[in-house]
Amino acid sequence: MKIVIFGAGKIGRSLIGYLFSKAGYEVIFVDIKNEIVEALNKQRRYKIIEIEDDHSETIWVENVRAVHGKNIKKVCEEIATADIMATAVGANNLSKIYAIIARGLIERFHLNKNPIDILICENIRNSSKLFKEGLLKFLPENYPLDSMVGLVETCIGKMVPLLTGEYKKKNALMVVAEPYNKIIVDRKAFKRGIPKVEGIIAKDNIVAYVDRKLFVHNMGHAVTAYLGYITDPNMKYVWEAISNPHILKAVKRAMWESGEALIREYSSEFNRDDMKEYIDDLIRRFNNKALGDTIYRVGRDLPRKLSRNDRLIGAILLDAKHSISFTYTSLGVAAAFLFRGRDEDGKLYPADEIFVREIYPKGINYILSEVCGLDFLKEKNIVSEIKKMYNIIIESPKDWFTIIK
Repeated sequence: MKIVIFGAGKIGRSLIGYLFSKAGYEVIFVDIKNEIVEALNKQRRYKIIEIEDDHSETIWVENVRAVHGKNIKKVCEEIATADIMATAVGANNLSKIYAIIARGLIERFHLNKNPIDILICENIRNSSKLFKEGLLKFLPENYPLDSMVGLVETCIGKMVPLLTGEYKKKNALMVVAEPYNKIIVDRKAFKRGIPKVEGIIAKDNIVAYVDRKLFVHNMGHAVTAYLGYITDPNMKYVWEAISNPHILKAVKRAMWESGEALIREYSSEFNRDDMKEYIDDLIRRFNNKALGDTIYRVGRDLPRKLSRNDRLIGAILLDAKHSISFTYTSLGVAAAFLFRGRDEDGKLYPADEIFVREIYPKGINYILSEVCGLDFLKEKNIVSEIKKMYNIIIESPKDWFTIIK
């Protein structure tokens, strides 16, 4: 059995590659980073260090190799002979892989006409619809996409911090991650059946779990980073932020705003007991000091994270739909406007540099309209609440919590 994974990054290696290798699959990564491709082909294995509190475990992932993404002929051959595929390239990079995947699917169809499933392991809503639209641009009109390809939406909750330069020098392939090895998948999307892989959890209503991940996990994580930064711009780690009692209180309340909305939206999937268990477990995981996850990593890429359908504004829209207060999520949005987190070299993330230099100077109304995608007439209450929180932070950036009750 063989899986082809587009993206040999943190999630590709620490989760997808690990689970499928453990289940006996040969794992072939497709990536464009020369160093990663060469190292995978030379070593044919890599190391994962799973860390939680004072415990760590070293895991070796075996039976792996790589193909460079520019080697189109070889990539198409791998797709044509694969048993399953996955992508973990990041939402911003999906458009770059549709053409080569389409070519591989065409070659596969001509060779054997066997269907194949693609696990879309990206942190976005409606990923199967987006993926289908992307593929159709490069497939012939008569290609039977719906019968030949299972576009499987997934929910990925594993937290993997950025490696420091010191770690990178030791081993380009090593990954440090938390011990959370689950992939929730859309049961109904498979064409060849759900793979017998430990950690694969099939659900009938994948939309509910994608929304829970985005609007509770990702939103709460982001709010933690943004409130940590405005409270102390020198604060480095997520665990430092969530250890602050004022930030903890605000983050939990923001998560419960989404939690209540999700319970109402998906009443057959969630209730208060399992939502409490989910939120409490996330808070515990945010507190994983040994993981060393940074405020920079969690908060970076403001234009994407502030967009209408992403973790912050998307959560507020769901809250508003169900007439639930979104005060604390709005506080997180307002804090995001002022986020200037930098990497270990003191640099802003490229998209954040554009935000700071070109977008923020145009004012909060411009950001709310053009970045967040809010309608000032139809969504006046949302705009007003975010502006209110923004003004509170501007007036009291270090002690915002004295005003928020």
